Amino acid sequence: MSYLGEDIKKLGFGLMRLPQKDKAIDIEQTKEMVDLFLEAGFTYFDTAWAYEGSEDAIRQALVERYPRERYQLATKNAAWINCKTKEEAYAQFDTSLAQTGAGYFDFYLLHNLGEARTKYFDDYEMWKWAQEKKAEGLIKHIGFSFHSTAKELDEILIAHPEMEFVQLQINYGDWDNPAVQSRDCYETARKHGKPIIIMEPVKGGMLATPPDSVVKILKEAEPESSAASWGVRFAADLEGIITVLSGMSSVEQMKDNLSYMKDFTGLSQKQRETLKQAQEELKRIPLIPCTTCNYCAKVCPENIGISGSFTAMNYLTLYGDKTMAAGQENWLVEGHGLKRASECIKCGKCEEACPQHIAIREHLAEVSEQLLK
Repeated sequence: MSYLGEDIKKLGFGLMRLPQKDKAIDIEQTKEMVDLFLEAGFTYFDTAWAYEGSEDAIRQALVERYPRERYQLATKNAAWINCKTKEEAYAQFDTSLAQTGAGYFDFYLLHNLGEARTKYFDDYEMWKWAQEKKAEGLIKHIGFSFHSTAKELDEILIAHPEMEFVQLQINYGDWDNPAVQSRDCYETARKHGKPIIIMEPVKGGMLATPPDSVVKILKEAEPESSAASWGVRFAADLEGIITVLSGMSSVEQMKDNLSYMKDFTGLSQKQRETLKQAQEELKRIPLIPCTTCNYCAKVCPENIGISGSFTAMNYLTLYGDKTMAAGQENWLVEGHGLKRASECIKCGKCEEACPQHIAIREHLAEVSEQLLK
């Protein structure tokens, strides 16, 4: 039986981590990436009101350069970010339309549902509002992105069967992770007959540079394939997938993704067995599961460099090189005008916003102890 998005090719261009130049999005490199993506037959672009500069960048790189029917454009509404009224939440849509210049959105998502964040969409009657925008022809398909438990996902889908699709974090590292619940959430969405857009297939880049013991497993199986390719292909191999978003930050990453996804038809049994071995190896290594979405940064009253601190800490765990890890912390935190982990006041607002359910305060204390002394 056919489903929404079945005819969309299974690699989507995630616009959260676009290439940078002089502390701004590199529009010219983004244009080159867009051109390569479309030339290879791919059509799905994913941005969000909350991705700073992204909507404006895709207007310049895509919307102003290609016919509207050539691609699908998705964006998102984050009503839980600094919206005190429903009018402020609704205004995000108008801002997105203006910034993208797209005229309408093929896919429109209520952004990052789960836990306390879902209440904003309920209180502001966003479900009904989105249906009204669809009736006006400004949205073709409505869904939501989600970071929480399978139980909560089930409750939302029971309450809102009108939602046409769900966007979930799915990757081979998180598949059986009890905090992320990738497998359980996937199976819950499919139980409700919802097609799925997959985000974070390489876990914010962490599965593009996995531990050496994991790399060894992957390279022995396919010496010519990148580590990132295994994450994207694992996700694309699942049933009922609209597309798999890859947050590409360079032309090189784009070319790599296109090389193995252009003619992708599914994994072989041998490839699935290789990924199973990689999953078992990853379970042996305790990392902070941060994907650098930086939702925590949007609510932190002290402007702590949380994701940068965790990236540095994971470097220390993976490679055991304190000098390299400390250099990463210095650049990603102070180098970007942020405060260090030692200045955390432990208010807990970050943990309420975190879609990965990370014990942020506890890990910041570890960073202070192991990297800043």
